[in-house]
Amino acid sequence: FWAFLMTAFSGVTIAPGRLLWWPEQPTLENFRYAWVEAKVWRYLLNSLVVVLLGTVLQLSVSAFAAYALARKRFRGLAAVSFLILSTMMLPDEVIAIPLFIVLGKLPLIGTSLHDTHLGMILPVVGWGFSIFMLSEFMRAIPADLEEAARVDGASDWQIFWHVILPLCKPALGSAAVFGFIMIWDQYLLPLLVTNDEALYTLPVALATVRADETMKPAVFIAISVIAMLPSILVYLGLQKSFNRGLLAGAVKG
Repeated sequence: FWAFLMTAFSGVTIAPGRLLWWPEQPTLENFRYAWVEAKVWRYLLNSLVVVLLGTVLQLSVSAFAAYALARKRFRGLAAVSFLILSTMMLPDEVIAIPLFIVLGKLPLIGTSLHDTHLGMILPVVGWGFSIFMLSEFMRAIPADLEEAARVDGASDWQIFWHVILPLCKPALGSAAVFGFIMIWDQYLLPLLVTNDEALYTLPVALATVRADETMKPAVFIAISVIAMLPSILVYLGLQKSFNRGLLAGAVKG
């Protein structure tokens, strides 16, 4: 990362594939060109819209689904759990074409989500890994706490909101970090959903810029540095919750 960063600040032309451990003729011109001329600000904004809304919705859906799987008993529970685990084994390439067709004409509604932010958000809302991780954490919470709340007259919603979720904060922090990075790094889904360059996310824009032979290597590296920063900042911001979640999972395991 240090070599990447120093090369991005270099003011001299460098050969493709070469990295510098200290910038030659330090300058911010590469970042200015990337931000203004290459319009990275627009791709960054698209990525932030998709990743922020997607992460919030993903955490919400995962928490509800995990609560049902971990604390409720219903017919077909094993089958539902198996289906959720199965989605973790399927690579994106397997579901790419069916997903493209479904997003082209949503069942019952008949509306196309191609060339929309919503089309990039909906497929990542239900993530099997997040549901599985939260359900395992919730399953380890003592049943006595839930029973005590029911004795006091608490409803399922009150138990979920006031008992289960507060105890799951470390797991939610870990799920948020994993979910943010997963959505941020999505390349195939945004590439399939949109043909409009104005809606490109940063990973798609990076691939487009890389194919441009006139782009200076230092500018491409500057764009790459900008693309890495949000994931690093999210991890640093949620590091305590992330570490607590991993530690709690290790202890329970």
